[in-house]
Amino acid sequence: MTFSGIPIAALDFYEDLAADNSKAFWTAHKEIYDAKVREPIVALLAELEEEFGSAKIFRPYRDVRFSKDKTPYKTAQGAFVGVTPGLGYYVQIDAAGLYLGGGYHHSSPEHVTRFRTAVDDEIRGGELEQILASLTAAKFEIGGERLKTVPRGYPADHPRIDLLRHKSLTAGKALGAPKWLETKRTATEVRKSWQAVRPLVEWLDRVVN
Repeated sequence: MTFSGIPIAALDFYEDLAADNSKAFWTAHKEIYDAKVREPIVALLAELEEEFGSAKIFRPYRDVRFSKDKTPYKTAQGAFVGVTPGLGYYVQIDAAGLYLGGGYHHSSPEHVTRFRTAVDDEIRGGELEQILASLTAAKFEIGGERLKTVPRGYPADHPRIDLLRHKSLTAGKALGAPKWLETKRTATEVRKSWQAVRPLVEWLDRVVN
């Protein structure tokens, strides 16, 4: 399967699904999901696999067992290329368009401890600051789960206290629905964004794992 772009019909599908998140709607429009959402994402990831690795394409069904929200379907199609568990590159399509990013999405207490030890180190912490500054300049948004308080064992006036609060760390960019979304250029743009995020992924892999 050759990647030729992500059709606007994929965005329209999710806009309609958000308005009618029901089994009846899903059954009636399953062919659109398969042809306009899943197939282009599969082709896109196949084109990027040689450089970044194989991807996990998330299921379209929500796990509602422990949620008050019982709507059955996700209103976005995401996929994750894992370097190690929880760490890697992310792509998503929803009604708003294309979203790209990467980083540590889930981490264990041991990972958080190693992360904070590295951030506390003048050299490694300085490296991370430079990486994040470059990503911010490239219009990536730095995210991740953070403590509201000062982590135990670190002074409140630590020069990297904001980074020390992180329990996970990501960088993402919403690209919307530019004219090239329906063309092969989308693969180039995803590759460029993931290459920009790669220093963060590699830093996290090196110091956390």
